[in-house]
Amino acid sequence: MVPQLEDLGDVRGKTVLVRTDFNVPMSGPDDARIIVDDFRIRAALPTINWLIERGAKVVCASHLGRPKGTPNRKYSMDPIRKRLTEFAPGVELLENLRFNAGEETNDQDFVRELVDGVDLYVNDAFGAAHRSHASIVGPPKTLPSAAGRLLQREVEVLSELRNQPKRPLVAVLGGAKISDKIGVIEALSNVVDSFVIGGGMCFTFLAAKSLPIGDSLCEADQISFCKQLLQSKVQIHLPEDIVGVDKDGNFATFGVRLPDGAKGLDIGPGSAAAFADIIMGARSVFWNGPMGMFEDDRFAAGTRTVAQAMSETQGVHGGWWW
Repeated sequence: MVPQLEDLGDVRGKTVLVRTDFNVPMSGPDDARIIVDDFRIRAALPTINWLIERGAKVVCASHLGRPKGTPNRKYSMDPIRKRLTEFAPGVELLENLRFNAGEETNDQDFVRELVDGVDLYVNDAFGAAHRSHASIVGPPKTLPSAAGRLLQREVEVLSELRNQPKRPLVAVLGGAKISDKIGVIEALSNVVDSFVIGGGMCFTFLAAKSLPIGDSLCEADQISFCKQLLQSKVQIHLPEDIVGVDKDGNFATFGVRLPDGAKGLDIGPGSAAAFADIIMGARSVFWNGPMGMFEDDRFAAGTRTVAQAMSETQGVHGGWWW
């Protein structure tokens, strides 16, 4: 069993470092970034509020984007800190963990810096829990530690789906980055009957199949991982049409071969309908991540269709959206 908040004992008067995942979608110029969707901040509130209500001092820590180990105003936590203060006054938020190169290399000096003056550690960053980063694997070695409510829920859902799934079991995965889903994929790859892949991560899979993806998001360092998964026994459902913008920025619909300069930003209507049919035919469904850039209404249809299918299916649901 993963230790839970209750296992920390009396937290009154203690400083608790909470590793959150506040890697929220942002827009605007580098010096005036705006939060597009604050779901990930709100998702951490059950853990934060539980600690505050019991007299703890809460210090949150998160990454945002990929600043590559150096401070970058584009990835400053300032807008997130302001929003967090609205939800939970008095809670501190450290600057972007990835401004320090030691975060991604699990540098022990950076670990000591993080835990200095801290009494307890809570990991509530499900999307980053698989990473061997300083803020994930370092503090539990020296501090009493527990899973936050969000991480606890996801572990329970995954355990249930892995151990006693009702079949067919389908995992619907979206979001921008495959690297954020590796832990989920590895946990479910030998259990699910099929994966349904949408969101920005689908373009790395399409690239792995040697299909042209224009200027769509692609994690080149994850193409080999995608190829391995495509060659495995598990069935992979990828989009057959894409919605996005052409090279001139105009709204457009494409097949799976995107022209130069085009950018895919949502699954197409045909793919959304096909994915909905797969979900409706499943007895267990795990959903993690949107099907497109849902914060722009032009590219929200795929996510809405999947959400509607999830609400109508009689199967067991698990996971959290983004």
